[in-house]
Amino acid sequence: MIPKSPLDDPENAAFAWARFRRLMRFMMLVTLGVVGIALALLYDGESPASVHFYIAAALGIGFMMLLTSALMGLVFLSSGTGHDESVSDLLEDEDKRDRD
Repeated sequence: MIPKSPLDDPENAAFAWARFRRLMRFMMLVTLGVVGIALALLYDGESPASVHFYIAAALGIGFMMLLTSALMGLVFLSSGTGHDESVSDLLEDEDKRDRD
């Protein structure tokens, strides 16, 4: 029998997803700050770099930071709600029955 996940409870799931959205809003602000700092450090006013370089740098840094924070946020959501403990290894159960 597969155990129920704590995320099956609507109240628990709503709390977990609200915490995830709060984390992502915070990381969006951090990402905007880091992109701004990175662009300020890259821009020196005398280099022959085009505007496309700065757009690519901003998009690359921003996408990487937001993707990383989204994936880590999902790990925190899964672990923090007890969803990880509710996952069972069905192959382990089969191996146990085969040994008996």
